[in-house]
Amino acid sequence: MNAENGHRKLISQDQVSAGTEGWHRDAFNDIAARLTSRDFPCIFSRNAFRKRILKFVFVEDLTESGIRHLAEGLTEYVDISEEWDGNLDTSYPLIVAFSPEVLEDRHSVAEYHAFGWEVLQKLHEVDPAPWPEEVGKDPESSTWSMCFNGIPLFCNMSNPGHRARRSRNLGRHFTLVINPRERFDIFAGDTTSGRNVRSNIRNRVERYDGLPHSWQLGTYGSESLEWQQYGLLEENAERTDKCPFRFRGP
Repeated sequence: MNAENGHRKLISQDQVSAGTEGWHRDAFNDIAARLTSRDFPCIFSRNAFRKRILKFVFVEDLTESGIRHLAEGLTEYVDISEEWDGNLDTSYPLIVAFSPEVLEDRHSVAEYHAFGWEVLQKLHEVDPAPWPEEVGKDPESSTWSMCFNGIPLFCNMSNPGHRARRSRNLGRHFTLVINPRERFDIFAGDTTSGRNVRSNIRNRVERYDGLPHSWQLGTYGSESLEWQQYGLLEENAERTDKCPFRFRGP
């Protein structure tokens, strides 16, 4: 790994493209292969990659130092996100990629999702800011969203366990694709244009995956639960599991 990049937390796409080695390079190449495909269904991610505005954090392990590294990178991301000008061309997603060594004993979608929730719980435990008052604290609430440093986030858990649901597989590494919640509300919210955007993406997902889109996909604040959309089931089925996330305070 490039020594200069090794001391950074939040890294730009250009920096990753020019200066990463080892598993960081492997993860980036896998992601690039997906996001340069015309068939990949998420038009927002493809647009961000084409414009070279993705942000990255690479996480080596889930030790205290590994979580601190991730938390510092996520804090940097939230800080710059708060200055967003509302333009689609500056709505940079964050991709958090994890070392294959920390996941070598996990192979199924369920095992990868359990890892993802472990990461989000550990982030919550070190969150430096209060939970936003307007956001539910219980994942079974329609107003719940993962929050960090005072901002609601949407966290897409993509992993190599997905074989059928290819749209949630960005290569050989477990990745969290993170966006501020408000960007979904602006571009794909419950408006005429937002519903059209969601319909278009879900049609593209069905063509890419070769199966109907997940039954759990919905809109924030509706009857659908946000946590179920972070990690999608491989098959279309009713959810009977409970979210492992636990709010740390009263």
